Parts: sequence; C-alpha cells; structure tokens
Amino acid sequence: MAAPHRERGGIIGKLVGVVFVLALIAAAGAGYYAWQLDQKIKAPGPLSETSILWIERGNGVATVGTKLDEMGAIEDTFHFKVASRINKLAPDLQAGEYEIPANASVAEIVTLLKEGKPLLRFVTLPEGLTTKQIIARINEAPMLEGEVTLDPGEGTLLPETYSYQRGDARDSIITRMTAAHDDVINELWPNRAADLPIKTQMEAVILASIVEKETGIAAERPRVAAVFTNRLKRGMRLQSDPTIIYGLTGGEPLGRGIRQSELRGETPYNTYVIRGLPPTPIANPGRESLAAVLNPADTKDLYFVADGTGGHVFATSLAEHNSNVAKWRKIERERRAAN
Repeated sequence: MAAPHRERGGIIGKLVGVVFVLALIAAAGAGYYAWQLDQKIKAPGPLSETSILWIERGNGVATVGTKLDEMGAIEDTFHFKVASRINKLAPDLQAGEYEIPANASVAEIVTLLKEGKPLLRFVTLPEGLTTKQIIARINEAPMLEGEVTLDPGEGTLLPETYSYQRGDARDSIITRMTAAHDDVINELWPNRAADLPIKTQMEAVILASIVEKETGIAAERPRVAAVFTNRLKRGMRLQSDPTIIYGLTGGEPLGRGIRQSELRGETPYNTYVIRGLPPTPIANPGRESLAAVLNPADTKDLYFVADGTGGHVFATSLAEHNSNVAKWRKIERERRAAN
C-alpha cells in the first residue's frame, strides 16, 4: 500500500512545481510588461514644439488625454490614463492653460498638470484712466469671457496690472479692482495728516484723481497735492484744467486747447468757476496719488505750471507764478516755431 501513496505524492509534487514555474513565468511577464509600460511613460513624447494645452473647467482626465492626443503631445491616451491613475492626477487637475514643452514625456506632462501652475495672462490698466476707459480695455483683453456687466462708479477702481487665466470672467477683473481700491483707501485713511481740508474717503479719491491727471511724475504728486490742499484751506478755486476737460468729454482727450468760453462755463466740473471739489472723481487714481493727498508735502505752494521738461515749476505767490507762466509760454512759442 505504501508504493501507491508515494506515487500520488510524486504527482502532486510535480503539479506544484508546474504551477510554481507558471507563476514565475507570469510574474516575469507581468514585470516585463510593467517595465515596458514604465519605459513608454518616461520616453520622450512626439510633440515637435512647445504648445499650449487649455483645460476648461469640468474637464476630466479622459478629456485632457484626448486633447493631448489631438495636439500631438502623446502617442495614445492609454499611457496617459495609466500614469494619471498611478499619480492620482484627477483630484489635482485644475482648469487653465499649460505650456507643454516639446518632446515632453507622459510622466513629465502628468507632473506638470499635477503641480497645477497654469499660465497667467496680464492686463495693465494705468493710473488716470476713467472707468469707461478701463472697461473698454478689459473688454478688449484676450481670453477673458463675457462682457463687463458691472457698473462701477468713477474712481472706485485701483489701476494696476492684473493677472488672469484663460476663461476667467471679465467681471472678475472689475471685482478685484474694486476690492483693491477699497483695501488701499482703508489702509491709507487712518494715517492721514491732521487738519486736511478733505473730510471723507470719497473727497480724498476726488482730489487724488485730479492730482493723477495733473502730473505723471510720481515724485511731484505730494507737492501737487499740497498746492490743491493749500488752495482748499484758503477757500481758493482749484483751477484745474483736467476737471474742465472731464466736464466736457467725460475724460476723453479734448484734442485741442481749452477755450476761454469753456474756462468761464458753468459746469459742476469747472473748478475755475466752482469752489471746492467737483462732485465726483475725474479718473481712477493709483495708490501714490491717494497717498499724496492724504499726506501732502509740507509747502506753501499755491500754483504750478509746466516747466518744459515734462515736470512743473511751483510758486507761492501769483507774481512768481505769472513769471513762470511767461517762461512756459515762451517755450511753447519756440516749439511751434521750430515745427
């Protein structure tokens, strides 16, 4: 009876051996396949030149894989899906534009998308633009979506360079500009100089908008602000040409000199006629102009006029100012004669 028992054991042993060998072969095959897959994922991609991938809101890994395939960045979507699953890309996938380098591997593309650093675009909105002009520039900015539907008041936006991503709403830029303006004025207001002739934040913005339009030289702003502050304290009219132009054109360039009839015209923005500030800002002032009117230079200046170099010359008396004006008129005559 012992011999048959040993025979059965021998058969079982052989079967176990066969199974073990087959398992080794399967493991080797799986390992080789995994190695090949890893090589495919890490191999240089077919993209011939750096290109932009736009991931729209709501796009998943499958959609992104199709876009990469269509733009020629990957050879097939399978390897991208595998690499995305291994690296858990789906939870980190963010909308935006991504710069895919030439010959980027699937692994490099997945890493780039997982880090979530989309390209930023920028729109620059200089100081001194009216709200209407700012809205026009935002409407012209490429890759933003929708038209501006918000209606911000004059002087309520902070001019600056703003970043955005493709697909952002144009209204979002306006919202950010409004918030930035509020942040700056709220920051500066508590540290304003004592005994200012302006009593509210809106009055500060109105005066800052006038300073903004009077000079583009940052170093001059506190001194220009001092001139207007001193005039307001004395009850003098501001006599600012940009306010007249705003009353005539809404802030668009006049394209000619101001006529004598316009200097005498009864409008709410003619500061040669009215006393005090105009009813609204005449532009959107930047941070430096807001800071200047809240802490103007400590001078007794009451007048200023162009000096021919792009800046201004200041005076404390009308006689001194008239002399400066005469010099400026001479410069103007000489320039016209040279042309």
